[in-house]
Amino acid sequence: MQSKQITSLLFAAAASVWMAGAARAQTLTVTYPSATAVTPPLSQLPDGPRPQGNTEHMHHPVPSHAGKGGGQDTAVQGSAGALIAATGGTSFDGPGANGYAPSDNNMAVGPNHIFAAVNSVYQIFNKTGGSLLGPKTLSSLWTGVGGGCASANAGDVVVQYDKLADRWILTQLSSLSSPYGECIAVSKTSDPTGAYNVYYYTFNSNLPDYPKFGVWPTATNGAYLATYNQFANGSSFAGAALCAYDRTKMLAGNASPGQICFTLANDGNYLPADLDGSTPPADGTPGSFLTYETLSSLRIWQLTPNFATPASSTLTQATPDLAVTAFTELCGGGTCVPQSGTSNQLDSLADRPMYRLAYRNFGDHQALVFNHSVTAGPRWYELRAGSGAAAAFSVYQQGTFAPDATYRWMGSAAMDQAGDLALGYSASSGSVHPAVRYSGRVPGDPLNTLESELSIIEGTGSQTNGLHRWGDYSSLRIDPSDDCTFWYINEYLKADGAFNWSTRVGSFKFTGCGTAASPDFSVSANPSQVSVTQGNAASSTITVASSAGYSKAVTLSVPNCPSSALCSFASNPVTPLANGSGTSALSITGLRPGTYSLTIQGNDGTVTRTTSLSVTVNAAAGDFSIAAPASVTVNRRSSNSVTVTLTAIGANSSVNLSISGLPSRVSAAFAPNPATATGSSTLTISATKNAAPGTYSLTITGSNGSATHTAPLSLTIQ
Repeated sequence: MQSKQITSLLFAAAASVWMAGAARAQTLTVTYPSATAVTPPLSQLPDGPRPQGNTEHMHHPVPSHAGKGGGQDTAVQGSAGALIAATGGTSFDGPGANGYAPSDNNMAVGPNHIFAAVNSVYQIFNKTGGSLLGPKTLSSLWTGVGGGCASANAGDVVVQYDKLADRWILTQLSSLSSPYGECIAVSKTSDPTGAYNVYYYTFNSNLPDYPKFGVWPTATNGAYLATYNQFANGSSFAGAALCAYDRTKMLAGNASPGQICFTLANDGNYLPADLDGSTPPADGTPGSFLTYETLSSLRIWQLTPNFATPASSTLTQATPDLAVTAFTELCGGGTCVPQSGTSNQLDSLADRPMYRLAYRNFGDHQALVFNHSVTAGPRWYELRAGSGAAAAFSVYQQGTFAPDATYRWMGSAAMDQAGDLALGYSASSGSVHPAVRYSGRVPGDPLNTLESELSIIEGTGSQTNGLHRWGDYSSLRIDPSDDCTFWYINEYLKADGAFNWSTRVGSFKFTGCGTAASPDFSVSANPSQVSVTQGNAASSTITVASSAGYSKAVTLSVPNCPSSALCSFASNPVTPLANGSGTSALSITGLRPGTYSLTIQGNDGTVTRTTSLSVTVNAAAGDFSIAAPASVTVNRRSSNSVTVTLTAIGANSSVNLSISGLPSRVSAAFAPNPATATGSSTLTISATKNAAPGTYSLTITGSNGSATHTAPLSLTIQ
């Protein structure tokens, strides 16, 4: 089929957008396949040529407008949480070294199959690890369309399983030299070893590097979403392409499914949203694309494709950008990850979010989860939006998992049907060969925290001989059979060397998923450590999180609030959304200098849950303390004296003293008054012959203009 391409500028209202204060032009491009074909069943395809020698695919870094270091990471989780509530399952080797690096390891999971692929080959397994087909070269799948798809194993492969259609998708770059393009294969049936409709889309002089795909099956504008970092003539960065492919026509085997792409000048490293579970987005929900825009913010674009009238397609920036806790890119986005037994270090690829941007529709809310590599460890996020096509996402929780000094990077995140969040990643250090590990959390855990860590496999070798590239990405998937089992693929080495990597596929499952869990709630404080200057209020946001549909009213309290202080909540009780959360702002005033370990308690009348809050109160400059004896006795027609002691905290100052609560016919005087903040004053109390006998509660007050403190004194007249 002859290539057809339409390029137009958008309407004036959308012709430019703003990013970091600079105008960004959007350009809409509509493309149809240059070539299409139908394959025979994969088992009947002849294999293609394998590489001769070893080849390292070029790495195309996107120019960073974000910088490398965003400040201290206050989201670091410096120790593991509770013992992870997950158990490991099947584990087996996927496709291995083939002469290319990095591995581009990727995988999709169906009801009965694991479809794994690396940079030049694919292989299909059953769920016990038995190989059903392959490894076979990627290029063999596109023999019918010719060109680079049929002759080059250019890598950057992505495998998808479209659960709602029960189909498989395999994609790869067509070539690493001009003409550039993308190769897409969509299975004709639910059998991954069967026949495929295959397509070749040209990008002309732009290399569509680092493609990532997501399934977005809305009812009327369903699409396969894709993102690319474009490089003009394969060298100079030409902006991100945010694309949508006509899913309906691809599933039907149509020869001309449209590709709708918006190019964002000078912006890149986006991920497309990718559906998990059986509940699609509400009809009309635009497809989301996300990157981190600065080292403390996320940016989301939303694409609404119109395949019938492509020029009516829209790309809209979700505003404002989402503020996140500042971070610093691991290795500044470059190479610094150590390994055991060698000085050769590994690439961090920390200049971009890591595949996937996993989407799930829980009914009452929508969630997006993803991760990227920062200095301390993988930074993971859960974003949430309400229900409906127009709901906007906000940051629900985030954390940097760093339970020890081991480097953790190259991660992938996802959620199961119960809202359990899992994160798989590589782990390595000067004493640890690269390993494949994972952690996760359940909805009842304190927000922003993961549980302990488990291993899928510990490597027994390190990558050497100057080869730094590692993975490029990995993939964490959900088994559609139970919507609970996680499957993860990443790379490791069995022995020291270069171009000898292996991949490992492993499964695990959280014990509560798929069972009738009892409704429950948790309480957390953000921040959990607060430091203020005396006289200012200490504040923290208290979150009541629901699990298993919990939606009762929870009364908050601070049972060990100091007697001198006032602990108050802006709203109380708090009723969380079912499988969501509710919040209240806690304010604490009147605390004296010192450090306080406070308990925040939530109670629904039956169940009590707690969290901890540490508050440090620093003395104000020029402050002081005041002390006096507990009591004094004065006879009628007589006087008695006590010493009031003042202690300076910070700069010395002059303190004015006064006393309140004196009964009739009793007088008092301080000498000296005012007194210095480092010193004392003698308080003399005198009673006349007519003073009434009894015991009285007096209050001594000292003030230096910026601070006021009191001391109690019990007076007995006899």
